[in-house]
Amino acid sequence: MNKYFLTLAIGLLAGIAKTGAADPYSLPIQLDYGLIKKAVVSQLFTGQGGAAEVWNDKHNCSFLKLYNPRISGEGGQIKLMNDVQAQLGKSFAGQCIPFLAWNGALETYQKPTISADQSVLSIPVTKANAYDKEGRQLAIAQLQDLILKVAAPKLAEVKLDLNKSRGDMERTLTGFLPKENAGEIKKILSSLKFSGAEANDAGVNIKLAFDAPLKKVTPKPEAPFTEAEQKQWQANWQEWDGFLSKAINQAASETQSPELRDTLTEILLESRSAFQAGLKAQSPESGDPVRVFFTQTWQKLAPQLRTLAKQLPEVEGLRYLTFIAATDVMYELENVGAPFGLEISSDGLRRLARMVMAGKQQAKAK
Repeated sequence: MNKYFLTLAIGLLAGIAKTGAADPYSLPIQLDYGLIKKAVVSQLFTGQGGAAEVWNDKHNCSFLKLYNPRISGEGGQIKLMNDVQAQLGKSFAGQCIPFLAWNGALETYQKPTISADQSVLSIPVTKANAYDKEGRQLAIAQLQDLILKVAAPKLAEVKLDLNKSRGDMERTLTGFLPKENAGEIKKILSSLKFSGAEANDAGVNIKLAFDAPLKKVTPKPEAPFTEAEQKQWQANWQEWDGFLSKAINQAASETQSPELRDTLTEILLESRSAFQAGLKAQSPESGDPVRVFFTQTWQKLAPQLRTLAKQLPEVEGLRYLTFIAATDVMYELENVGAPFGLEISSDGLRRLARMVMAGKQQAKAK
């Protein structure tokens, strides 16, 4: 979950609304259950066959394993259903002698909870029920106690800790934002905190609060690319173009969806045209080709990526959903601002492209 939040923070800070106030700013972000499930699976369900091995006796004679997590919302809480495989036994003379084997399901209700210092979001278990395959409540006291003592705490271990994420977020953000903004970045990250978290039918709605920049930064117009810059950009863009084309074909192959390939290829072609137009000449704000491209394209691209994420393996799907959530943060804001000199516009593209090209030139010189 921390890797997810790192990428999400990039979208958050790059899209802070224009403001001249120093009051805390609160931004609502919806984390859908598909994303939460993938984060839970990547952290807990790492055993053989996709199991969460929550307990064993070191001889593998007695154990408790969870499989096939299903997550949803109910009554303002996260509802998590898991298949359970349990065995109790004794190891004697190197042999395992099982005396109880049980298969069923574990149902837990978990409530998003914010720590007192507002830096940690956790999901402690408020209620747990175990059922056999026929849906009858577990009546074996020893096994019920074991499930409550070891399984419930394990499921509650998934946390989002801002204190553990601030350093990574700062290093990542300062790596692609102007160096003169390092002080503002650090100040914003140090003020970042959770101000609310509620589960609903679709996911968990969290609120992130942070102190906005003390002063509004109005980016200056960025001159169109020179002929030399155009040539340098074309060389860099060809690398990205080849990478994206390969990724599109791979995604279409993995999902067996020619429709997805056609949609993504169309978007890539549109991006070539919009970016080229944005780099070459100044554009009126109302008809800015870069801003129009991002605004219209995201409405087509986001549903396709969500569909793709559901069909891919857990880790790959999590990467897609992370990108979606980070971009959704920017579109959550009615007015995308530019406190660090970045903006979704032709000026912003030219500014960012020059930063990228300068960075590549510095890397070659070392």
